[in-house]
Amino acid sequence: MGASDKKFMIELPLKVILTEDGASNFLSHNQKLLRFRLADNVDEYGVSLNKFSPQSIQRMILLDYISKIEISMSEFVSSRQEVMDLSKVIVYSLLYKQFDREIYSALIRCECVRKHNRSNPSNLIDEKTKMSERQLRAVLSNKENIIANTRKIILDPIWKSIMSNKDYTSEEKNVFLLMSEKFMNRLGLMNWYIITLFHKSDGANEMFIAIRNLLNAYMEKSKVAEYISVMVMELALNNENTNIRKEARNMYQDVDDIGALIFDPEVRAKIVKELQRKHELVFLSWKLGGGSSSIGKQGRLSITLYNKDDEFQEVKENIENAKAADSHKKTLIDFYRDLPDGEEGTDLGLYYLSYLDEACKKVNVKFESLVNQFATSELTVINLNFNF
Repeated sequence: MGASDKKFMIELPLKVILTEDGASNFLSHNQKLLRFRLADNVDEYGVSLNKFSPQSIQRMILLDYISKIEISMSEFVSSRQEVMDLSKVIVYSLLYKQFDREIYSALIRCECVRKHNRSNPSNLIDEKTKMSERQLRAVLSNKENIIANTRKIILDPIWKSIMSNKDYTSEEKNVFLLMSEKFMNRLGLMNWYIITLFHKSDGANEMFIAIRNLLNAYMEKSKVAEYISVMVMELALNNENTNIRKEARNMYQDVDDIGALIFDPEVRAKIVKELQRKHELVFLSWKLGGGSSSIGKQGRLSITLYNKDDEFQEVKENIENAKAADSHKKTLIDFYRDLPDGEEGTDLGLYYLSYLDEACKKVNVKFESLVNQFATSELTVINLNFNF
């Protein structure tokens, strides 16, 4: 089930970086854009949100209005559920978009569309066909019944398959039924235009089978959203604990057992307050693959986590000067294995990572992880890259 069902509002300090389309839309509504200095020291324009509905973020992603989302905090534990919900909203939104694109590609390859193109060379329906939303809404305005009936024809076999699956619990059946509806509800107007145009043609069944096959595939792919959200949270907490340990050593130099100390709630709260005062943050960003013009990159998602303090500009210059001599690249699994003995959550991190890796392989989602560690600064930059 998508994160958007869990909570009506999410409270997190978001920097939402806009695409050109997104910026144009906001400016056309007389909404001022803010200039942000992001974690990588690049200036970008966007909007700031502190309380928002998951649906609003999802809508903006589906409209290709968002290129990146970034949050920065000294402490993630108290916002654990919110961060995980946000991560799931982003992943689900990308899956909905990618599903819509793949449905279009499948439909224009169907024989009924090819036959139409052969008979109507001046009115082709192919990858170059463009129709405005206004045009499409006008064409589809009196076809609600056709859409509802066709939707039922497409979904009925899937629903029967879900309900007859003895491996699913009642709750899982409900989740899959709801998910199948959600994917169909987010099918774009252009796809419905093609479906309604050919729903009574000889080749209609070919279209319906193609849609069902992709729907089944994307319902399986959606399982990775949960794994990604857990992995992101684990990495954020790992970075948070690294910062807290470092600050605890400064504040409590006469204490031997720092590990036990930092899990005392009162002491931890004092350390977090000091980190906030020093503006020492963990940054977490989701970079979305690109808008409709970024051919081949639309299904990409890059998630980056890194620590940052007030000396980050100096650190960045050191990194650029030293290049490879000052950094060590490794995979995320090597990063976990190299953590000091007794480091909290190491085994858990490897456990989550193996599940995420396996889940991605099963559903043909490309996943790679890379960690850059910069020796002089103790700065760690973790990249999780996905291609849906």
